[in-house]
Formats: sequence, structure tokens, C-alpha cells
Amino acid sequence: MNKKVVVIGAVIVLGFIGLMWWGRNVQTAGNSTDSGAVSLLSVPEKLYDFGTISMKDGVVEHMFRIANASGKDIEIKRVYTSCMCTSAYLEGADGELGPFGMEGMGYLPPANEVIKAGGSRDVKVVFDPNAHGPAGVGAIDRFVYLTDVSGGALELEIRAMVTP
Repeated sequence: MNKKVVVIGAVIVLGFIGLMWWGRNVQTAGNSTDSGAVSLLSVPEKLYDFGTISMKDGVVEHMFRIANASGKDIEIKRVYTSCMCTSAYLEGADGELGPFGMEGMGYLPPANEVIKAGGSRDVKVVFDPNAHGPAGVGAIDRFVYLTDVSGGALELEIRAMVTP
């Protein structure tokens, strides 16, 4: 066998292994929620199941109501999603903030929104079943993460069964 072919093959294999290792590390880092501390924010439902949705019907959305039942103001520092097919919008004191998307996929604006003690805000989660093309059919499970300045994290989840 030609020595040159063996060397090129080895470089390609090592390149694929390196890309897989790098992708695993990027995915793990992107799914972290700051310190892992529990947020003082509360929500009546952390999971919403859209049931069966069709790609041909397009985008679906759900509104989550988050509340600050603590005795102090809480500043939401960041809002981000687990996938590019999902966007989140935060109802701010001066109107809607966002869209907030997946970390590492372009500019992700800071939320920097204060929820007063006893106050609440809505978080609109938008899922685009067409974002992954024909390969995107089947069960989906996506997340929206909100982190506050003290390191607390709140996780919201949506599910659906996507059909063509």
C-alpha cells in the first residue's frame, strides 16, 4: 500500500476524531446553566407539551408565566435556548426583549431585566418545526434557560411530536 495514502487516511481519521471531541465539549459547555443554583423565580408549569404538530402548519408558541415570590428584586442576566429551532422572548418593563436563541450561534443579547419582588413576567417560547428540514420529524424536547445575577437558574421545557 502506498505510504502517502496511509498517512492521508490517518490524518483524515484523526481530524474526524478531533472534530467529534471538540463538538462534544462545545455542546456540554452550551448546555450549562451558570452555577447550577436553583433560581428564586417560580413557574406554575416548567413543561409544556404541544402534542402532535405538523411541519406544514409552521411555527408554534407557548407563554410561560414566571413569578418572583421572594422578598427581593431579581435581575435576569441571560436567556438562551438549547437549539437553534427554538427562540425565547422575555416580556420586559419596556416591551418585549429578544429574540434569545442558542448560545454559540451568533450574538446573544443580555437580558438584564429586573423582576420586582412579588412581580411576574411572561416568557414566550417559539418553536419552528421546519428548522431542521425533513430530518426534523419525530419527538422533540427543547429547553429555555433563564439565569439571574446571583447564579440561580430556571429551566423551561417544551415537547412535541413533529410530523411532515
